[in-house]
Amino acid sequence: MYLNCHSYYSLRYGTISPEKLLAISAKNGFKTMALTDINNTSACLDFVRLSKKYNIKPVLGVDFRNGAKQQFVMLAKNNKGFHNINRYLSTFLHNASLTIPNEADVLEDALVIYPYKYGKNFNLKKFEYLGVKPEDLNKIKFSKWNQNREKLVVFQSVSFENKKGFNTHRLLRAIDNNTLLSKLDKSEEGKEADIMLSAKVLSEVYNEFPEIIENTKSVLNQCSVNFDFSGDIPNNQKSYTKSEDLDFKLLKKLTYDGLDYRYKKPDGVIFNRIEKELSIIKEKNFVSYFLMNWKILKYARSKNYYYVGRGSGANSIVAYLLRITDVDPVELDLYFERFINLYRKNPPDFDIDFSWTDRDDITEFIFKTFKNTALLAVYNTFKFKASVRELGKVFGLPKAEIDMLSKGHYNIKTLDKLSQLVIVYSEYIQGFPNYLGIHASGIIISEKPIHYYTATFFPPKGFATTNFDMVVAEDIGLYKFDILSQRGLGKIKDTVNIVKYNHPEKPPIDIHDIKGFKTDENIKHILRNAQAIGCFYVESPAMRMLLKKLQVDNYLGLVAASSIIRPGVSKSGMMREYILRYRNPERCKTAHPVLLNIMPETYGVMVYQEDVIKVAHYFGGLTLAEADKLRRGMSGKFRSRDEFLSVKQLFFNNCKQKGEPLDVVEEIWKQIESFAGYAFAKGHSASYAVESYQSLFLKAYYPLEYMVATINNFGGFYSTELYVHEARMHGGIIEAPCVNTSFNEAFIKGKIIYLGFMFLHGLEAKTIQKLLLERDKNGVFKSLDDFIERINISVEQTAILIKINAFRFTGVNKRELLWSAHLKISKTVVQDHVINLFETERVQYKTPELPSTALENAFDALELLGFTLCNPFSLLEQKAVQPLRAALLPKFKNRNISIEAYLVTTKNTRTSNGKYMHFGTFLDFDGDFIDTVHFPPVASKYPFRGKGIYTITGKVIDEFDCITIEVITMEKLAIIQDPRYSDPSPKFITNTKLKIG
Repeated sequence: MYLNCHSYYSLRYGTISPEKLLAISAKNGFKTMALTDINNTSACLDFVRLSKKYNIKPVLGVDFRNGAKQQFVMLAKNNKGFHNINRYLSTFLHNASLTIPNEADVLEDALVIYPYKYGKNFNLKKFEYLGVKPEDLNKIKFSKWNQNREKLVVFQSVSFENKKGFNTHRLLRAIDNNTLLSKLDKSEEGKEADIMLSAKVLSEVYNEFPEIIENTKSVLNQCSVNFDFSGDIPNNQKSYTKSEDLDFKLLKKLTYDGLDYRYKKPDGVIFNRIEKELSIIKEKNFVSYFLMNWKILKYARSKNYYYVGRGSGANSIVAYLLRITDVDPVELDLYFERFINLYRKNPPDFDIDFSWTDRDDITEFIFKTFKNTALLAVYNTFKFKASVRELGKVFGLPKAEIDMLSKGHYNIKTLDKLSQLVIVYSEYIQGFPNYLGIHASGIIISEKPIHYYTATFFPPKGFATTNFDMVVAEDIGLYKFDILSQRGLGKIKDTVNIVKYNHPEKPPIDIHDIKGFKTDENIKHILRNAQAIGCFYVESPAMRMLLKKLQVDNYLGLVAASSIIRPGVSKSGMMREYILRYRNPERCKTAHPVLLNIMPETYGVMVYQEDVIKVAHYFGGLTLAEADKLRRGMSGKFRSRDEFLSVKQLFFNNCKQKGEPLDVVEEIWKQIESFAGYAFAKGHSASYAVESYQSLFLKAYYPLEYMVATINNFGGFYSTELYVHEARMHGGIIEAPCVNTSFNEAFIKGKIIYLGFMFLHGLEAKTIQKLLLERDKNGVFKSLDDFIERINISVEQTAILIKINAFRFTGVNKRELLWSAHLKISKTVVQDHVINLFETERVQYKTPELPSTALENAFDALELLGFTLCNPFSLLEQKAVQPLRAALLPKFKNRNISIEAYLVTTKNTRTSNGKYMHFGTFLDFDGDFIDTVHFPPVASKYPFRGKGIYTITGKVIDEFDCITIEVITMEKLAIIQDPRYSDPSPKFITNTKLKIG
């Protein structure tokens, strides 16, 4: 009986989840209902999927509105009608300048309902109706429609469940309109009566117009949509060549053609693996999926784009031979059934990483090559802290109070009523969808037009994007292609090019010589000593410490390390057990013999997703179909706990029948369950390790060039400052930007690294462009006057360049240059340079002698770059007094020490009882790393106070040859006053020995 129902995907309007809407409908005795979200179809497919659970026939449609003003509602008579409605809605979502018209277009298999307005003349077509709300009934009696009731239908809207829902709606409308609740226009609100009435009450409301009830039933009876949620048949593009038989022949040919590139002497193991995979790929209808990935990467190679293929697809030899991945599954003994088995409904994941500079071109190629393509959306939801801020503004709270509430610094019982309402409703709307965003990597390529399933919108990225997310896409059999952006690949590509110009005498680098890299002694040394700063994921503090504990120096060790650091393994306690068994093989005897037999390579410890499947299958007696549920649970895409719990009892029953001790079974299940949503496939880890080896090779042999590439790609785990420091530690000479030498990006010449103009805060892109174009055209600048004559920019932009010492080649003090610039550059609006027939002689002003100091230079750099180019310890108010250095800490094991250190980064986490603790990464006086642990009592008493140098007092702990300091006290040291804004300060301290950047 309801033709106009809104879920909370009527963004910033509705307040009911799609499932709750179905539950309310069932409770009120209805067997059919229409979902018509406002200009949105996000919830439609999930609504259909869930409707069976509530024994309700779903009807789909859209409420077309301009802002809050309702124009009309469209309902789909069938799937074709839904397709047409999606396509129609998309025309408006793709073009923000278009408004919804007063009269709907004629769409095949779509019904239209206009909201009744007294006195308005409606010329209704056969498929059009008038929606009558309860408040319209009296007016109907005195209109022509009282005699023409066959076109009238019930139009009671459902947007809220109850009064609280209506109040929430008003708050969402105020947020949407960026206004105070008290100033929200009534035209922007729904009506408090827009709730679901029971069938009995609704009949009583319309009892004088029984025809309206019957007409409404007739409309609903005309509508029926069906979608298959079994997942048995993928709905991705079915054929690459327009023929599934030709597809398979092509896949087979490409697979065998790839043998020469990958294997010198393929043996029976390889041929058997190929045939086994091809057979299952064909049977599961995944052939076109492989070929489309191959096509995308063939194009990437033609453009010399670097890429890494990873995900569960890295377990496939077919993917390896098609050059989708670079991981040899035979060499690594990758578990085939993790990649694909007859019980698996969805194709394997191919997560393809590209450089951030190349990804958009790849995306454009995909859209041009494949007909039915769209990006996947994500639902950006209301988060508690952000909601507090939004609602605080809606209620008109002062900023200080909003800040206090958002930080959680309050006792709710002592808050005033408005502040309490902010907290209550912030909690209530937490998780509501707020707006649609773009999935980080997901693209779908469908056999049917995308609009068969959903409307699309057109975000700034410039590609059509679905209204639903990847979970809904997979529910309907649309499996995404993951095209990701990664700065690590940009660093590798750029380093190779930088080496070409900085070392033209050296032969070209073969960055794909992974086999050679695996045996390289210099790379082994870097790994063993955890000196991999800048090298992909192995540079993080946690990974650096793990490498030290394991003393990894080989490929398989690195593959395992990248997986055991994941939360599932580390939180279950098995990361520590793995380290113990790695360092002491005798300890393997304590492992369960079945587990050790299944996983000898990882000492009987589950490390990879494959291990979980093997243990479930061989130890727990689960079938591969049942074990596949665990695979889905480990993916993190679904309700992973439910996936695990569905086979838990089977696992325990099977183990009991085999006579396994209950405590052993419980411990093993605890380990299995810890993988939910966190585990890596072994092939995935191996793919990461391949890229790491490329980075490690460049870091080992071309550290300065690699650091320049890292800086230009905006770093990795750390800030630009640390990579500048790392370059200096490798003998690099760091120079501030110079107008005659620097470019937009950092540039290296020999061992001298000139930072780029793009790192200067406040320097505009157009200024940089003008400077570089003029220098390229007419040569270097001879003086500041020459620069001012040739580059028409504001005094403020010129001042930035002067303050960073970009005119140091003139030999003139920069204070004098600033004075001169302010005198000589016009304060009027800057216009493009006009060429004069005769050059006029510039007036030369006598500037006073204004010496600047190295200390002022340091603070200028801190302001413009975000870090100093001098030694940060030199800025201390009192000279560093602690003689201890990181290199000496092993001599003080289990002793309390004090040391001064410069903060690099922190990681915050919670203990099992919810208290905050921290891990810190610092640099000592000599530029070496110090790692700290801050347990909750210390974390609360001695918090981090931002960037700077701290005196740390704590106990030196040695765990598996990895040194950390358990902090007891920590004090941030004062730096000298900024001399640019203060009285003369103590003499600037220099120390050429210090290496920190």
